[in-house]
Amino acid sequence: MTQALSLQSISAHYGTTKVLENLSLDVAEGELVSLLGASGCGKTTTLRLIAGFLQPSSGRISLGGRDLTELPPHQRDIGLVFQNYALFPHLSVADNVGFGLKQRGIAGAARAKRVDAMLERVGMAHLAARLPGALSGGQKQRVALARALVIEPPLLMFDEPLSNLDAKLRIDMRVEIRKLQRANGTTSVYVTHDQEEAFSISDRVAIMHAGRIMQLDTPERLYQRPANAFVARFVGFENLIAMRVVERDGTKITAEADGGVRLTLSLEQFGTIPDSFVLACRADGLMVTDDKAVEGIPATLGLRTYLGRAYQYQCETPAGPLLANGALTRPLEPGATAKLVPVPEQCTILAPE
Repeated sequence: MTQALSLQSISAHYGTTKVLENLSLDVAEGELVSLLGASGCGKTTTLRLIAGFLQPSSGRISLGGRDLTELPPHQRDIGLVFQNYALFPHLSVADNVGFGLKQRGIAGAARAKRVDAMLERVGMAHLAARLPGALSGGQKQRVALARALVIEPPLLMFDEPLSNLDAKLRIDMRVEIRKLQRANGTTSVYVTHDQEEAFSISDRVAIMHAGRIMQLDTPERLYQRPANAFVARFVGFENLIAMRVVERDGTKITAEADGGVRLTLSLEQFGTIPDSFVLACRADGLMVTDDKAVEGIPATLGLRTYLGRAYQYQCETPAGPLLANGALTRPLEPGATAKLVPVPEQCTILAPE
């Protein structure tokens, strides 16, 4: 695929504080890539650098082969959708949407035709004459999206666009954003701290931490095969167990963890397993059983929490504290002894930390 947006070895500082360090990112034409991470990870700084609101201390930013690095924001031709909508309160919905076209010298009749078409597309044509103050949060966000799309930018960027909306409206709007982005084929960068939002809307997701991209991949790959311990924890692998192989036998290995815990793992299920590794398991990836005959991690069950689909137990084990889920049909009492049996579909192998 043709690369539309390219960030090459970007670094940025606020005073003496390093915010981004040698960050590189390529976004293909028509692709939607989300920047995902906690506050302070550098995702909003990355967006502001692309938009031209900040200048990198080193590196290069290009869009469609055009060097943007030193261009001012108004010359970058980028559509922006903000968290706080940034609508002009004294302008009607139609005039807000048409503002960018007017700035670009699009004549009245041609401008009105494009505005009408875009308002129809986002379901706001019937409110074209209203002022922003008379709109709901979801309606304001549709207007902001229409305003960004109507100029037909080569790049569309979203800065936490749904964080001011209630939970149900966030779900509805992320579906609409994805539909519109795909229909227009607009290359897009989407900034959010919400993992579900990023995974549901994106072609690829960049998980960021301390100014670096820890992994850039499809949502499916990130969820199932995190590249390192940070990403594993981020996407819900609560249990990280350091292990070492003590025996190899054809398609199986025997591995040992702290406290003398031993497990047999299948190479057919887990793939290649190095001599030292981390077994990363979700809570669903450790099945709780009181069957003493099965192989598993010995555990003493602590606090039991009802999740609706399962009971979750805080467990004390020789390998350290672990979180595991048990069946609703046979709840076990806190203080009971049990075994925690890895479920391969909810576990993965990582390199040692």
